[in-house]
Parts: sequence; structure tokens; C-alpha cells
Amino acid sequence: MSYTYVLLEREEGIGVLTINRPEALNALDVNVLENLKQAIADIAGDDEIQVLIITGAGEKSFVAGADIKFMQPLTPVEGRAFGMVGQRVFREIEKLEKPVIAAVNGFCLGGGCELAMAADIRLASEKAKFGQPEVGLGITPGHGGTQRLPRLVGEGRAMELCLTGGMIDAQEAYRIGLVNHVHPAEELMNAAREMARRIAKNAPVAVRNSKVAINRGIQVDIDTAMAIEADLFGLCFSTADQKEGMDAFVNKRKAAFQGK
Repeated sequence: MSYTYVLLEREEGIGVLTINRPEALNALDVNVLENLKQAIADIAGDDEIQVLIITGAGEKSFVAGADIKFMQPLTPVEGRAFGMVGQRVFREIEKLEKPVIAAVNGFCLGGGCELAMAADIRLASEKAKFGQPEVGLGITPGHGGTQRLPRLVGEGRAMELCLTGGMIDAQEAYRIGLVNHVHPAEELMNAAREMARRIAKNAPVAVRNSKVAINRGIQVDIDTAMAIEADLFGLCFSTADQKEGMDAFVNKRKAAFQGK
């Protein structure tokens, strides 16, 4: 399927989804979000894609934020609705059964930072800049930033970023745990693809169940989380991939997983 504001490429089990609005630094409006929603739905049903990479078009920006010109005239009711559109789309990214890597290649501010935080793993270019600058515009983060940021970096650092509206560089984002790795700009996409390949070579059901266990478990108490893990661990023993993986290990050969 073709989209207006995003590009989807497939390469050897890896999907690369690019926010493609470089003339506006890939800023988000309802049209971009609608394209994202449709692309994520298509990716969810595409058996060829095992791992997804999300990035931004051009060298300057991953996503510079939500489109301010679009937001400026919104009423309170319209503003709430726009916030919830973004929340729903980013939640679909978070719930996608396939692992998602954000390759952050430049400005990653406001809605862009919120999009990156919906991914499972974040890799950053040395040129990347992160922040939640909404308070300087008279609004709060609206696409999940006040909720995902403290879960990733802790309440104190999240408060500082959201209340000051300040911007941090890639190394500081790495230091506080907002990103997993930092790479030279020219190496970012190769690094993202290499990580995607490392994930894709593993048993797909086990990868999917590991993601589900982490995402569900972090929201509940430890005893409930352990039960979630035990259930998913047990389910793995009903799969052909478990039989193949353990047989390959015992017989010292390379496993050939089929995702079943």
C-alpha cells in the first residue's frame, strides 16, 4: 500500500518505516498520524516483516514535534481529540507484536520524542536532540510523554525535562537511559539494521512473548508480573521453534526457526 507522509520498505525480514515530511522537519499532524496508523496496521499483518525500524526523512530531524501551525487554532475539545489520536497510534506501535527500533537521526522533540518512546529500543545519531518543549508553547506533552518518560528515565529526570522544556543531546539521553546506543550519523541506519538482524535470527514466538512479558509486567505488581512470565514461558514449549531451538543446541547446529 502507498502512503502520502510515510514510506515503508521491506528488506530481508526487516521493515523500515520513514516519516516522510522533511520540508516540515517531519512534524506530526492528523494526516501523518493517520498514515502511521495505517502503516502499523499493515505491518502487523505482514508476515514478511519480523522487526520494524522507524526513522525520519532527511538529515535534520527524526520528528521535530507536532505541527504547531496545525495545533494553534484548536479548541480544548479539538486539542484533547488530537492528543488522543496520537496516544492511540503510539500505543499501537507499543503493542505491535514485532519488535520496534527507533533510529533517531536528528531533532526528536515533543511528539517526536513521544513516538521514539513508543518503540522498544532507541538508537541515536550523535547529532540527535531530545526534549519535551511543550510548556514553552503553553501546553503539556499530549501523546504519552508524561507517562512513558518517567517509566524510562525516572520521575525526577522526567519532571526536569517536561517542566523546563529543555533539550538534551544524544550522549545525555544515553546517560539517563532514554536511548540504548549512540552512533555516528553515517552509521546509524546500518547499526539499526544490524540490531534488527540480530533480533530476527531468534525464534519469532519467543521474541514476541518476551516483548509481551516486559510490556505487561512493568504495569503490574511483581507477583502478577511473574505469573505473566510463567504463562508465556510455558506457552513457548508448545511451539515448533522451541523443539527446533533446543535440538539445534544439543546437536550443535544452526537453528532454522519458522515462527511456529
